[in-house]
Amino acid sequence: MEFDVLLPLVLFLTMLATLFLYLRIEKRIGSVFKEVKLSYYHVILLVVATSVVLGVLIFVPGEAIRILYLSVYSLGFFFFTYLVVPKWYLSFITPVLFVALYFSDYWNLFTFNLFAIIFAIFVSVYLGSLFTWKTTAVFVVLLTIMDIVHVLITGYIVQSAEKLVGELGLPVVIIVPTFPSQGFYTILGLGDIFLAGLLSVQTAQKYGKKFALVSITVIATVFLVLNTVLLNYYSEAFPATIMVISGWLISLAARRLRHSRTVKT
Repeated sequence: MEFDVLLPLVLFLTMLATLFLYLRIEKRIGSVFKEVKLSYYHVILLVVATSVVLGVLIFVPGEAIRILYLSVYSLGFFFFTYLVVPKWYLSFITPVLFVALYFSDYWNLFTFNLFAIIFAIFVSVYLGSLFTWKTTAVFVVLLTIMDIVHVLITGYIVQSAEKLVGELGLPVVIIVPTFPSQGFYTILGLGDIFLAGLLSVQTAQKYGKKFALVSITVIATVFLVLNTVLLNYYSEAFPATIMVISGWLISLAARRLRHSRTVKT
C-alpha cells in the first residue's frame, strides 16, 4: 500500500506559516488596505478571470508567459517583502534573488519549491485580509467548481501546468517525493495552497487563532487520508480543492456540533 506524509506535512506547515505571518502583520496590512474588502462581484470576476487565463495560457508563446510570470512574481515578492520588512531597499533582495536563481544552475527542485511556497504564503496573507467570511464561502464554491471543470473535464489545469512547469520551470506548483513510500512524486498547485491559506486566515478572523489551528490540523489530516486513497486507487489528476475544503468543512461541522451540545447542556 502506497503512503505519503510529506505532501500533507508541507501543506500543514504552509498553512501554519500563513496563519502566524498574518497574525504578526495583521495591523500593518489593515493600515495599507484600510476598510477595503472584496465584494461578491470581485470574487466572481476573480474566479472567471482565473478560468479564462488557464485556457489562454495553453496558446500563448512560452517566452511571453515567462516574462509575464517573472514580472508578476518579482513585483509580488517586492511588495510582500515590504509588508514584512518595511524598508524599500531590503525589499529588492527577494525579487532579485528569485530572478537570479531562476536563470542560474541553482534552480533545482529545492529552490523551485521554496519560492513557490513563499509566493503562496505571501499571496494568502496579502489577499486573505481582503475577503470576508461570506465572500470566502462564495469563492470556495466557485473555485472548487472551476477546479473540477478544468481538471476533470477540459484538462486545462493539467495542460497549463505541463507548459509552465515542464517547459518553463516556473514555480506554480510544489513537487515533493512521496515518503515513506518511494519512487513517486506528488504535485500540489499554488491555487490549492492559496485556498488553504485563505481558509486559515479567515477562520482565525472568524473564530480566533486556537480554532484556526484546529482547522489547519483537520485539513492536513483529511488531506492525508484522501491523498492516500488517491495514491492507491486513482492515478489521474484530481481537484485538490475538494481535499482542502473537505477538511475545512469537517472542522466547521465538528465545531458546530460541539457548540450545539454545549448549549443544550
